Amino acid sequence: MVSATNVALPAIQSEFGLNAIMLAWIPTLYLLSYAVFILPCGKIADICGRKKVFMCGIWVFTISSALGAISPTTTVLLLSRVTQGLGSSMIFPTSLAILADVFPPQERGKAIGISVAAVYMGLSTGPFLGGVLTNHLTWRAVFVAPIPVGIAAIYLSTWKLAGEWVEARGEKIDLIGSILYGAAIALFMYGVSVLPSSESLWAICLGLALGGFFVWWEWKATSPVVNLDLFRQNKIFALSSLAALIHSSATFAVAFMLSLYLQYIKGLTSQASGLALMALPLVMAIFSPVAGRLSDRVHPGKIASLGMAVTAVGLFAMTFLKSRTSMIFIVSDLGFLGLGVALFASPNMNTIMNSVEKKFYGTASGISGSMRLIGNMLSMGIVTVLFSLYLGRVQITPQHYPAFLNSLKTGFLIFALLCVAGIFATSAGEKAT
Repeated sequence: MVSATNVALPAIQSEFGLNAIMLAWIPTLYLLSYAVFILPCGKIADICGRKKVFMCGIWVFTISSALGAISPTTTVLLLSRVTQGLGSSMIFPTSLAILADVFPPQERGKAIGISVAAVYMGLSTGPFLGGVLTNHLTWRAVFVAPIPVGIAAIYLSTWKLAGEWVEARGEKIDLIGSILYGAAIALFMYGVSVLPSSESLWAICLGLALGGFFVWWEWKATSPVVNLDLFRQNKIFALSSLAALIHSSATFAVAFMLSLYLQYIKGLTSQASGLALMALPLVMAIFSPVAGRLSDRVHPGKIASLGMAVTAVGLFAMTFLKSRTSMIFIVSDLGFLGLGVALFASPNMNTIMNSVEKKFYGTASGISGSMRLIGNMLSMGIVTVLFSLYLGRVQITPQHYPAFLNSLKTGFLIFALLCVAGIFATSAGEKAT
């Protein structure tokens, strides 16, 4: 749904007549919802049972996909993206926590690598299938496709996922902390997304103020949604989470930007665009299990640092994009980026999960996911700001192609510099061990 929706964006824009900024809200709202709910859902899973929350998330995601498929207006479509984000926030942190429960530390990297590869296989097939569905049916078919898959996942989880995992039974849910966190994240991300408008500064400042109040509340809460000692006393966890934030900030918007570039500048169909974009997640899917197994034998921080460096080089190469850039260069660089992400993702997550106690698996997974999602949101926020500065509130038409291309090149340069900074975070995390 993440990668396939990006390919379908031009078709959605055509049906609803959306401008470039409003179009960016379709992936952005999903990320915002995901980021708001992932921490509370991780904590709830630790208290109430990871399997229960996992299955509930599949139900929510499946139903919200159906809502997206029948959306009569932009408002309903955006609402479906919000509920899809809620469902995802219940699925992914709990699934990773379950894996950490089942596999011993010496095999955890391999298991996480396979899990990450499964996610990337979805990302790799998403653009192609999304392009086929959009080309031969409509963009609504992209939202219909997950429904039977969700039903099958519910069946398999019910009958094949044996047992339950409740490591923090008896603890209370920090409702006030969850609300403060959600409000702070929502306001901050909204402020970032509407930059450089006048209201953005107020939203960002209010979000930061609520964030500060959230931290104060968590220090005094008896059962906090976020155990701040994980950051204060565990440098490995803190630095690895920071690295995840930086890496996600630098990479998430790549598919969104290139999807628009390939369809508008290169004139490809949504199907052909999706096929080209498969290079990145396909390489990620191939090398993630390898990187995961390697992180069980070699210090995972070293592999993650290498992955961050490879990603930086791949992003910098994208700053040379022109209207006549060859598809061989684009696809090759996407594959190189995929290698960098694969070398970073599994080892970094292995480091995070190995650095905490078992009762914090759900919380740690939620925090790590939250860092990545905030990074994703920042990534889309950067793109939105660049679109505002270079394009304004206009549709992407041939007369605006030069400005659009300049916005993309600036974005890739910013993302490359972020990864250079991220190398220091992964290196510091390695030294902390």
